[in-house]
Amino acid sequence: MKRQILLSTSMATLAGLMLVDALPAAASPRAFITNERDHTMSVVDMETLKVIDTIKTGRRPRGIIASPDGKLIYVCASDDNRVEVYDAATLKLVKTLRSGPDPELFVLHPSGNPLYIANEDDNMVTVVNVENNELIAEIPVGVEPEGMGISPDGKYMVNTSETTNMAHVVDTANNEIIENILVDSRPRIAEFSKDGKQLWVSAEVGGTVAVIDPSNWQIIKKIAFKIPGVADDAIQPVGVRITKDGSKAFVALGPANRVAVVDAKTFEVEDYLLVGQRVWQLGFTPDEKFLLSTNGNSNDISVIDVANQKVTKSLTVGRAPWGVVVVP
Repeated sequence: MKRQILLSTSMATLAGLMLVDALPAAASPRAFITNERDHTMSVVDMETLKVIDTIKTGRRPRGIIASPDGKLIYVCASDDNRVEVYDAATLKLVKTLRSGPDPELFVLHPSGNPLYIANEDDNMVTVVNVENNELIAEIPVGVEPEGMGISPDGKYMVNTSETTNMAHVVDTANNEIIENILVDSRPRIAEFSKDGKQLWVSAEVGGTVAVIDPSNWQIIKKIAFKIPGVADDAIQPVGVRITKDGSKAFVALGPANRVAVVDAKTFEVEDYLLVGQRVWQLGFTPDEKFLLSTNGNSNDISVIDVANQKVTKSLTVGRAPWGVVVVP
């Protein structure tokens, strides 16, 4: 009897091991990078740090985001005046959405619907239902709208207008502007901290980042940048990303070929990380161990070790990489 029990236990253990072996390996995070001049999207395996696929997109892909669950990838096909939606697992085009003319950047409501799209050519933000492709609203904003941010609770959407030099705060309940904030010249990105207590707006030509208090929409700090040996007019802040714990912010500085590391509590610049040429946008991996930068003139991305604040690798992608998002 004891022998039968031991035999049964051994067989059960073996079966369990066979079942474990049969399970598919967990997929590693993947980065999706839009290549503006190639009209493609590169897919990078974040474990091997290799390009595993290149997907043909619409013309001049720029802005790129993921659905909250990471299953869908949204791409602004700017010259085709549409938003393309891809399945992150199969890499297949699922559908296209209306966008208004020349979509450049966009943002999803935290619930995953609707989608707010900056239309650079007609000074509008288009609001679209991603489920049925219906137009919800068109919001008149400043001249050449670009940057798009949304508060973590989804109550406020912020658009930046490059020529008007403003950040426009929109109440998402009625899609109406409730505040216009004057910032420095050519604002590009609007990024909320994860606790919703700060809004960072980069000004490319002004060379600063304005930190705004969303409780009253007042600027509490303007962060300037100074890099030895680099001309001031080459320091052009664009992409901004803030860690989930709100301790650090990273700012892409365009032709300065640097990413600034900023203490998000004191607003002091701690370091400048040398990356590729004309660093444009930034994207964290889901665990925030790494930050990727898109370097438009060197046709590559840089991989930054966040904890050690060091660039660990550069990886060639397509021509003029523009936007980046990483999904689990």
